[in-house]
Amino acid sequence: MDQINEWIGTAGDTFWMYLLIPLLTLASVYFTVRLGAVQVRLLPDMFRQLFSTPETAPDGKKAISSFQAFAISAATRVGTGNVVGVAGAIAIGGPGAVLWMWLMGLLVGAASFVESTLGQLYKVRESTGYRGGPAYYMQRGLRSRWMGVLFAILITITFGFVFSAVQSNTISGALNTSMEQATGDELAFGLKPLVGALLVAMAGLVIFGGVRRIAHVAQTLVPFMALFYILIGLAAIALNVNQVPAMFGQIVQGALGVEQFAGAAVGTVLVEGVRRGMFSNEAGMGSAPNAGATASVSHPVKQGLVQTLGVYFDTLIICSVTAFVILVSNPTYGEERGPVMTQEAMQASLGTWSLHALTVILLLLAFSSMLGNYYYGEANVRFMADRKPLVRGYQFVFLAAVFLGAIGKVDVVWTLADSTMGFMALVNLLALVLLSGVTSLMLKDYVTQLKQGRDPVFTRDRIPGLQGVECWDPEEEKSRS
Repeated sequence: MDQINEWIGTAGDTFWMYLLIPLLTLASVYFTVRLGAVQVRLLPDMFRQLFSTPETAPDGKKAISSFQAFAISAATRVGTGNVVGVAGAIAIGGPGAVLWMWLMGLLVGAASFVESTLGQLYKVRESTGYRGGPAYYMQRGLRSRWMGVLFAILITITFGFVFSAVQSNTISGALNTSMEQATGDELAFGLKPLVGALLVAMAGLVIFGGVRRIAHVAQTLVPFMALFYILIGLAAIALNVNQVPAMFGQIVQGALGVEQFAGAAVGTVLVEGVRRGMFSNEAGMGSAPNAGATASVSHPVKQGLVQTLGVYFDTLIICSVTAFVILVSNPTYGEERGPVMTQEAMQASLGTWSLHALTVILLLLAFSSMLGNYYYGEANVRFMADRKPLVRGYQFVFLAAVFLGAIGKVDVVWTLADSTMGFMALVNLLALVLLSGVTSLMLKDYVTQLKQGRDPVFTRDRIPGLQGVECWDPEEEKSRS
């Protein structure tokens, strides 16, 4: 089993290093140039569009708001990767990985803008509001259902099942570590099924309530856990403030190869920073557009901007807090150090209580990620066949994955998911490049209306020849403006 895991991991590393990362970088540069650095130029608008008022859905209740869609995507973005993943990048690539993570976060903001804008444009109606994502713009925008089905299968397996199992496994592991510290005894195996059963019950209460309940839980949990994590992180940094100037020096020197850590060459530093950043913020992967498409907004570009803000929130704030906490503690580097670096850094700065606080944060991060992962799978199952028995079957398989993840080991499936996620991103990036011209026209329409002093409202007749768009009816949309 270890050999299989190693072989899959090596193949995945090669795929990411020599194909996916270069492709994502080139595509993001292309989008940045073609869209006039939209991810930086319209930064103030990202904040303005975050709290827009949603319309009333066909069932008479409020549709998903812009902020709720942001919260659903943030629930999966702001996950254990922000704590463990960033530590892993630093453990292997040293402080320099942080700078490449920042730079890539700014660059891939353009890819995030394109995919979430397209997700909004090609969304479809349902009783609670809207549903959409890459599978939908592949079928409707590119007239390629096979491509949409391939993407839907990949994201359902990767996010709906594997990542959900990984998150429940993380919860069991965090509880085990915290209990060891508190009592000196390892969490008994008999408690793991209990943890799994509790997670299944809690997740079931949310997912069977539909996307609205997921959105309400996400908009409650995400701001709370993010603020909690930022505050204790800042406290740890403040206690080591004398190390901050040296820390920034290490970040720059390590990124440029002036100083090497853990034997990491410049290529390793770059790849680890870029890869972990992409894992965390998910830009270009095709996951966030599934959440972004649910939002009720008056112009597709508005949610494209909001989801780009989500990339910055994840990479430039949450991931940076983790990196700073670790680096000001003068850590020991090495590949095997990744899983414990954040915990050790917190404990060294704030004491044992911070380890338990971090456990609570990891629990919330993992649980909210689980809910976002579930919705990504549901949206794509319904793309393949919108039948209630099929969706119900998906729900039970999802809950089974949560339970099995809590009691088992997920090393091999996690490594395999690394590869399936890469193929998922590859398919999505191809679609984004082919549809970037449509995004450019929508951005031009949005900016034109802004310059006229209007709150932008999009209707499908504003782009002549636009096909495959179900929503954005001229009369319906103009009545909302």
